[in-house]
Amino acid sequence: MLNVVLVEPEIPNNTGNIGRLCVGTESRLHLIHPFGFVINDKNLKRSGLDYWVHLDVTEYQNVDEWVAQIPDHSRVFLMSSHSEKSYLENEFQDGDWLVFGKESVGLSKEFMARFENHLTIPMSPLIRSFNIANSVAFVVGEAKRQIALKRG
Repeated sequence: MLNVVLVEPEIPNNTGNIGRLCVGTESRLHLIHPFGFVINDKNLKRSGLDYWVHLDVTEYQNVDEWVAQIPDHSRVFLMSSHSEKSYLENEFQDGDWLVFGKESVGLSKEFMARFENHLTIPMSPLIRSFNIANSVAFVVGEAKRQIALKRG
């Protein structure tokens, strides 16, 4: 099972779309506070997120709480438009941690310094970045494809 991590997500609809993707791909979602919104029944129902009850989701009060429970830091992959290595060049494994930053600024330099594996999604120079929900879909799709190939 893949682990999708959102660091300080700001936009509830993006988190909702990523939650739906995680349910559909049998991936775990990890959310690191603070959020730019409140997760509650009213907001989930308004967004039509009736699948949320099926989501394997864990919330952490801060980055340190999340980092403390990672068994193998070498399997943590940080996504950043500033990275050199494409996610398409990476070899993913079941259980990997795919980490995405907040929509407005991505991952901080301090956060990036905590882990060695940094990946980017190739894109046209005409845009700064992809929507985070699309970015998660790209990377999870590729990781799931590789894992399925290894299983044969």
